[in-house]
Amino acid sequence: MRILGIDPGSIATGYGIVDLDGSSMRHVRSGVLRPPSGEMAVRLAWIQQRLTRIVGDLAPQSAALEAVFVSRNPRSALKLGQARGVALAVCGIAGLPTAEYSPSRVKGAVAGSGRADKPQVQAMVQRLLGLERAPASDAADALAVAICHGAEARRALALARRALPGGLRP
Repeated sequence: MRILGIDPGSIATGYGIVDLDGSSMRHVRSGVLRPPSGEMAVRLAWIQQRLTRIVGDLAPQSAALEAVFVSRNPRSALKLGQARGVALAVCGIAGLPTAEYSPSRVKGAVAGSGRADKPQVQAMVQRLLGLERAPASDAADALAVAICHGAEARRALALARRALPGGLRP
């Protein structure tokens, strides 16, 4: 299964794509989309175009985003919500099943602690995917979301296998 993880933001949107094959996970591509400064509508359209191209080029089968977190700054929360809306719309238009995970769940899945800091997440993403170097923070966050989604998919499959008489056969 090919999974797209997205860490949306109006200034920087991280994306990461991994392939899940049984118990192994392989890095396909990741990066950070940095729209030009200017009007919010133009920045959001820029993000939408780039995410649409990534989905079209790499054909993920599912997607995952970090769930909304509470922010102390209402203006920042609104901008984040707009970028998330764009990412969700891209996934919806592409027909991708899309999951959302809390930041603590993502960190727990990758680093073993829901309170892990950004450098810990970057280091664990690097280790889990066998990358030469740690990805940029926003790309690492997106890859962490994809890894979390992959772990959830494996867990669901294992439960399904146990629930069927004789187990599930591939």
